[in-house]
Amino acid sequence: MTFADRQAPTGSELTILKNARVVLRDEIVSGHVSIAGGEIVSVDTGAGPRAGTDLDGDYLLPGLVDIHTDHFEKHVYPRAHVRWDPLRAALAHDAQIIGGGVTTVFDSLCVGATLKNPERREILAPMIDALEQAQTAGMLRSEHLVHLRCEITDPETARLTEENIAKPIVRMISVMEHLPGRRQSRDIEGYISRRMADSGLSRATVEKDTEKLLALSDEIGHRVRPAVVALAHRHKLPLLSHDDTEEVHIDEAVLEGIAVSEFPCTLEAARKAREHGMHVVGGAPNVLRGGSQSGNIAVSDLMAEDLVDILASDYVPRSLLDSAFLIAADAAFSADLAEAVRMVSKTPAEVAGLSDRGEIATGKRADLLHVGLHNGHPFVKQAWRAGQRVL
Repeated sequence: MTFADRQAPTGSELTILKNARVVLRDEIVSGHVSIAGGEIVSVDTGAGPRAGTDLDGDYLLPGLVDIHTDHFEKHVYPRAHVRWDPLRAALAHDAQIIGGGVTTVFDSLCVGATLKNPERREILAPMIDALEQAQTAGMLRSEHLVHLRCEITDPETARLTEENIAKPIVRMISVMEHLPGRRQSRDIEGYISRRMADSGLSRATVEKDTEKLLALSDEIGHRVRPAVVALAHRHKLPLLSHDDTEEVHIDEAVLEGIAVSEFPCTLEAARKAREHGMHVVGGAPNVLRGGSQSGNIAVSDLMAEDLVDILASDYVPRSLLDSAFLIAADAAFSADLAEAVRMVSKTPAEVAGLSDRGEIATGKRADLLHVGLHNGHPFVKQAWRAGQRVL
């Protein structure tokens, strides 16, 4: 039983949300939406019947769909050396997710360790178990699915992926590598300087250690990446390539049957992805900050060439809602609110294989948001998932 199930009225009771600016796929209309049995049964213009929930002229949006957020892990480790109970962490995480208007979230859980995060091997299964337990018990307001983001430089990644990929909650896979001088972290000189400062080692020693690290990681990656890709195809899960930077990264992804380039770091990579018909995911925090936190391409520059299909929250859950309204309000983006909302609802739902949601249309799942606007800042007043109010 889900949280929404526990709130459900008996029978197929009709709920009418009226006096709203309804954000449809291609336009915004003044009207009302009727829902019953967990679905949208009609979308109409005009004032609507006397009965119903009056939204006072606010916006009615489809529930947002976030295909990549790392935020759950931040609740498991609220401080550097403090490990929180995963179930309690899941509940705290869910509160922020629904508060940001996300009714379907793909929790992006790291598969495999990195130099900075060796604990990721051992926390993966407990995090998935906590999400499954909380969702089954009806404790979560948003629907949580799992996106396994697989670190190909860890020799244990293929084993960990195979152990977890068949779980019903797992619905998406991505391949990534976080190494100095590669993809997102191209500034190898910065890495060497920081490593020297942290360790007190000489430049020659750090450079030699880095060379060994990269050689070993390449050897591991050549074995792990194809194993993970094969598992994703075997289980028929959407597969994404993470932090594409060079054109060769896109060429490799295309050969592997990958259809989504997630957070490309350069204009060249994004252009190449579009040439191959891949979907491109940009970071919503990048939109709000006006650029990348790691010094890579700005999403605004990608959007200027119509190279972004989807926005994901990455590390700030409510950034999807904020970015949609910011894009619509800023003429530099050349997108209206309906188009911006598609990037955080309908298109990610389609890429994830969730054709039942993501837009306000008859027959779609009634995942809906009542959104107010104050001085340009959107905020969620009410939220419904599968027709039942969850916020």
